[in-house]
Amino acid sequence: MAGWVARGLRGPARSALLADVAPPDAYGRAYGLERAMDNLGAIGGPLLALGLVAVVGVRTAILLSVIPGLLAAAAIFLAVRAVPKLEEHERRPLRLRVRPVLQGGLGRLLYAITAFEVGNAAATLLILRATDKLSPGYGHGSAVKLGLGLYAAYNLAAAVASLPAGRLHDRRGSIVVLSLGVASFLVAYAGFAVTGGTLALLAACFLLAGAGKGLVETAEEAAVAALAPVDLRGSAFGVLAAIQSFGNLAASAIAGALWTLVSPRVAFLYLAGWMLLSLFALSRARVT
Repeated sequence: MAGWVARGLRGPARSALLADVAPPDAYGRAYGLERAMDNLGAIGGPLLALGLVAVVGVRTAILLSVIPGLLAAAAIFLAVRAVPKLEEHERRPLRLRVRPVLQGGLGRLLYAITAFEVGNAAATLLILRATDKLSPGYGHGSAVKLGLGLYAAYNLAAAVASLPAGRLHDRRGSIVVLSLGVASFLVAYAGFAVTGGTLALLAACFLLAGAGKGLVETAEEAAVAALAPVDLRGSAFGVLAAIQSFGNLAASAIAGALWTLVSPRVAFLYLAGWMLLSLFALSRARVT
């Protein structure tokens, strides 16, 4: 719980700091690079952890993980002090302003993002689906390993997609990039609903979902940076983080319940339905 509270604190602050130092015409590229590095870390971090556990054990590996955490905090502190643009700023009362954020073009875009996030289930459901489908042909142990390998490919696809997503955002805007990302999730969820135990088809679904993740996450952050007024930027990123967190919780809980009570196919069709709704909301959104 403490770790995820820390994530909720650092995420909006990081995004707001990046908006302060990046040129407005390069928001997409800035957030695309940040997202690419984050998704690569989702691959490299677990691999490093596995190696440390094998060499020094679980407890020592967890203890050693404090070191990169402290280095990250120090790096942020030094980077903020090194940016002249951030040396002088007005101190404002500490408050979250939600209503102004939900008005105008940014508000309409956030409603469409909400529809997406309510259908954006945890990737563990994708791993479970792959494991279930591959177990009859490969055995449970091998199916679990293949599922984790597909998850690594999912994060790699997200990292690869983030950089072109940022460039496309700077040229064509957030609606185009978000629509492409949501459409990728729609096709992936439909694939997870109907696919059999074919490894190639499951891999295609994981890669599509990963690419959708890179597209959507980059566009969400860049859109808020571009559309939120400077005095509302922190609140806007906080609202976005709340939408992402509560949406992911609702999507995972409801999809999990449908999986258990009805079938996995119905669960993924439910998630695909939210992708359709999000695409419709994006087609109606006007952010200019």
